[in-house]
Amino acid sequence: MNSRRSFLKIAGGLVVAFHIPFDAAAGEQPPIAKGASDATPEVNAWVVVKPDDTIVIRIARSEMGQGTLTGLAQLVAEELDADWSKVVTEYPSPGQNLARKRVWGSFSTGGSRGVRESHDYVRKGGAIARTMLVQAAADAWKVPASECVAAASVITHKPTGRTISYGKVADAAAKLTPPTEVALKDPKDWKLAGKRLARLDTVDKTTGAQVYGMDIKMPGLLNAAIKDCPVFGGTVKSFDASLIEKRPGIKKVFKLGDSAVVVVADTWWRAKSALDALPIEWDKGPNAKLSQKDINATLKAALDAPEAVVGNANGDAKAALQGAVRKVEAVYSFPWLNHATMETMNATAIWTPERCEVWTPTQNGEAALAATAEASGLPAAKCDVYKMHLGGGFGRRGATHDWVTQVVKIAKEMPGTPVKLIWSREEDMLHGRYHPITQCKLTAGLDAKGNVTALHMRIAGQSILASLGSTLKDGKDPVVFQGLNAPGPEASIGYSFPNLLVDHAMRNPPVPAGFWRGVNLNQNSIYLECFMDELAHATKQDPLAFRRKLMADHPKHLAVLNAVAEKAGWGKPAPKGVYRGLAQTMGFGSYVAACAEVSVDRKTGKVKIHRIVAATDPGYAVNPQQIEAQVEGSFVYGLSAALYGECTLKDGQMEQQNFDTYQMLKLDEMPKVESIIMPSGGFWGGVGEPTIAVAAPAVLNAIFAATGKRVRDLPLKNHSLVKKA
Repeated sequence: MNSRRSFLKIAGGLVVAFHIPFDAAAGEQPPIAKGASDATPEVNAWVVVKPDDTIVIRIARSEMGQGTLTGLAQLVAEELDADWSKVVTEYPSPGQNLARKRVWGSFSTGGSRGVRESHDYVRKGGAIARTMLVQAAADAWKVPASECVAAASVITHKPTGRTISYGKVADAAAKLTPPTEVALKDPKDWKLAGKRLARLDTVDKTTGAQVYGMDIKMPGLLNAAIKDCPVFGGTVKSFDASLIEKRPGIKKVFKLGDSAVVVVADTWWRAKSALDALPIEWDKGPNAKLSQKDINATLKAALDAPEAVVGNANGDAKAALQGAVRKVEAVYSFPWLNHATMETMNATAIWTPERCEVWTPTQNGEAALAATAEASGLPAAKCDVYKMHLGGGFGRRGATHDWVTQVVKIAKEMPGTPVKLIWSREEDMLHGRYHPITQCKLTAGLDAKGNVTALHMRIAGQSILASLGSTLKDGKDPVVFQGLNAPGPEASIGYSFPNLLVDHAMRNPPVPAGFWRGVNLNQNSIYLECFMDELAHATKQDPLAFRRKLMADHPKHLAVLNAVAEKAGWGKPAPKGVYRGLAQTMGFGSYVAACAEVSVDRKTGKVKIHRIVAATDPGYAVNPQQIEAQVEGSFVYGLSAALYGECTLKDGQMEQQNFDTYQMLKLDEMPKVESIIMPSGGFWGGVGEPTIAVAAPAVLNAIFAATGKRVRDLPLKNHSLVKKA
């Protein structure tokens, strides 16, 4: 029998419910965390308080290992004055959000926006709930609410000392009209937010109790494996289903769309094994002969193309360069990268002519709902998506939901039957949404004293927004210029030049681009920070002192740079054989810097990254422990890309199909990370992505200090650092 879990909206008489078909008696857990019972009314959309004082906080953003779930719960609980030991969380569904006029706001979790773009309204949700609970207690005591205070889920009447817990007044509070205005706490008065609290999801992940998309079990569940044409733009020409359809457990073999073949079976392994055994003839299409050298040549030519879209400019850089006493020029490049999430793309769907439901790990529940509705042929009101914790997202599960579209179309072939689609690792690697490929030519003009008089940065390469089919205003993709923008609240450059020109010659090969953790801030920080290092050495100046001269008008950029330099001991001798490199940037609303300490074995060319000191100014620090973990994790990601990350095209398809050819940083390669968290207040920045961008340039600059060799084309694995005899 299917169990049902309902969320009820009491205020205004609106009742909205949805069901999740799981057999709880068989030990199959719903993807929504332990939370409100059917009979428990909510205080408001964000808060449900159960009679036993358990506090259920609803989180609209997605948890994918970054700690957003705990951070947002801290903010709500802070304003709620909740007992943290009683807090649990659950996801509302995007279908509920649609039915309730988007009461939970955005479901998108990307660009390090989880906390920084929802902190205000989730805090208000907690504050409003606290006000209603206090009012309910005051009403019961027949005293003014102004005589009552709340702390740790207990309301106290100050004159008499009477107390009552939230759970005792929650039902009455739910019947009250919410206040329209509520004051939020000053961060200096925080008791839960700003503290190093343990994450709420750690225990279940450690014990294996956490349910991910691949873990879903349902009565009668079938499993699907898919194989799409490995060549970008290719289609299915022919296949003979009779060769595999009589295998044990096989339920159906069919073509999906123009380019894919699907096998549905009782188990996923049987489906995949049959699909692997099926000879498929592909029409490889127009890109069958396209290879990496063709792409590289196209981008190289664009570095000198006459037409380019301007992202940031002041003065007249071209004229200043013509009149410069000296010019320094360098060309850098950055490859395609795959998200390579540990959990491959997957989803489970049930389709009937009346309703379609999907269970999937997604970074954007509303986008997943839109994909479900379009693929199902049903209105969005007759669909819903139940979000799961993600086994990695990094941007792959955000803007594009191709796997959701696929699973719904597969489920339509088998009405009323739950079908789980899991991509193989090879499918995941061959059909990613890749970090865009770019090259950059940097040209600086210097005067007789070695001062920079002009800088021109020409970026050539892909536009993510164009790849996603977005409309570009005046042909400009603003994402391309992350970290290079004019001074402002987002991704601004940290230096002032008398004459500056940053432009982009867009070239879009037929490889789908997507938002990859850190996005364009990654390569732009490499381009600028390594070139700044080049200019410092070309003019025989200390790299820190050289930067400082150009950063007088950028105090927050300078503050994080100074912090890492001081803690790392810049200007003091490093351990023997160890060399240092610096980098700084601003992105996702935060200011970050790093100082790397590196040694290079000149006989073998092996690089050892000993230590990275990192500073982050996110404005406000909701959970310093999580920020430290995010900084450390971002360096794993950033260094993996710098040392090994590369996807290359051959005959229209990616050569890297698994982790044997797409290497990640290993445990013994991970440096010691020392984090400096220095929130200066007044703004809200992100922490999941910014420090990725300073990992590679700090290390590359240290490698130059150690070897005298500039590595301008990543990854590092393609270069020899062996000292020539």
